[in-house]
This record gives sequence, C-alpha cells and structure tokens, in this order.
Amino acid sequence: MFSETMLAGKRVLITGGGTGLGKTVGRRAVELGAELTIVGRRAEVLSETAAEFDALGQKKTTAIACDIREGEAVAQMMDQAWQAGPQDVVVNNAAGTMLARSETLSSRAVDAVLRVSLHGATYVSLEAGRRWIADRRPGLLMYTLAAGFEDGRPFMLPLTVAKGGLLTLLRTLAVEWGPRQIRTVGVAPGNFPTPGAAAKLQAGRTADPAPMIPLGRVGQHSELADLYAFLMSDLATYISGEAITIDGAKGLRTNGVDDLMQWTPEQWDALRPKKG
Repeated sequence: MFSETMLAGKRVLITGGGTGLGKTVGRRAVELGAELTIVGRRAEVLSETAAEFDALGQKKTTAIACDIREGEAVAQMMDQAWQAGPQDVVVNNAAGTMLARSETLSSRAVDAVLRVSLHGATYVSLEAGRRWIADRRPGLLMYTLAAGFEDGRPFMLPLTVAKGGLLTLLRTLAVEWGPRQIRTVGVAPGNFPTPGAAAKLQAGRTADPAPMIPLGRVGQHSELADLYAFLMSDLATYISGEAITIDGAKGLRTNGVDDLMQWTPEQWDALRPKKG
C-alpha cells in the first residue's frame, strides 16, 4: 500500500515542519513522492531540514520562514507557497504548550499558546481555503491535535483550549467546505517522544509513561507518519470532519497526569523560568 509513488503529484505544506512530529510527517511525505513545503519561524532550522530531505533524492523541499501568529505574514507565506503551484494538503502542525497549574497562568502565557496553536492554524486554514475555493480545486486541511483533546488535559489548559477549538474548526469547515471538495481531518497523537515536547511536558517527571499505556509502549514516529500519509492519500478521500486518536488506548485508561495531581508547590515552582 505504501509505495514510493503513493503521494506523487501532491504538494504538501506543513507548519512547524522543521522539527519534531512535523519533521517526521514531512520526511514520510517526501519518501512517498510528495513535493513538500515546510514552514516555521526559524529559517536556519528549516534550511537544515530541507537539505536533509533533499538528500533523500526526491523532489526539492521548499522552506519558508513565517510567524503564523500574524495574519498578514500567513497570507504572504501562502502567496509564496502557491507560486510553484497550488498546494493539495496543508497540515496545521505548529503548536506551543507548557505544563502549569491553571491558576498560575498569566494572560501572556495563555496567549503564547493560543496565538500559535489556535489563531495561527485558523489563519492558515482560511488562507488555504480561500485559494482552493477561488481556483475551484479540492484540498485537504489536516490538524495535529493531542490525545485527550475531547476530555481536557489538566495542567495544560491553553493547549486543551486550542486543540478543542481546532476540533470545532475542522468540523465546521468539513460541512461548510465539503461541497467544495475540501476535506478536514485531525490526528491526535499520544506519547510520541520528541526532544522539544519532552523538555516542556516531561520536565521533573521521572515516571515512564509506557506502563500506563494498554499496549505497553510509547508510539513510534513511523506509525504516526504512516497514518498521516494514509489520510493524505487517495485511499482516504471519503474521510472528513473526523479526528483520529493514535495513543495505544492510553486515553481510555488515564488522562496521563495522575502523578501531577500529587506534586508539591515546590515541584511546580521548579518548572517556572528563572529570572535574571
């Protein structure tokens, strides 16, 4: 099923595509024949990732630096991405998060997450949709959610609000834009360790998450990438307005923060950035 031409002829754009899960998904798209554009704030990181993908011997990867928190910047980025040809798939993957007691969150901390994870994804979705509708072309909007997005994630309030908002967004657009042949799909990963996420969400936590996962292990990046690839492919053209959780059934057993419920104020204080 997963041939080297599975995504041939498709142009795929991924926000947050220079690192982490976005990089994993992008690499798989390239391996399966897609023409890839990666977007992020750090031009140097994007260039390094693009060069790494180009070494695979497939089509050249385009890197575009953009702060998706700014609507005008998103419009300009999309104009640049469309210069080579209309994109077929847009993956809203860029996100911000933090681990904190909700009562300690400042408005600035909340905005830091929502502006990227919710506002940025909304701007990207609208700009992509406008172009597809104007050109009378089909398209696919994908969203990286998070396991537990429907029931909430204690101590990750801004992320929970953002991911819940994205579910509402994708379901709204699935109905409104479905007649235009624009699909929307969400993927909600569980434990797929990355250095960036570990630094923000596992700091101070020593427990191995695997014993709390019914399948007894964390996810492999290849498993997640293959799910995205399937949903991008012509094998999934009747799937829209849905979110698929891939977490080894962990969410059916625990919200993953049982240890945090027992933390002392001193443990929480240790997570806060040191001034000076």
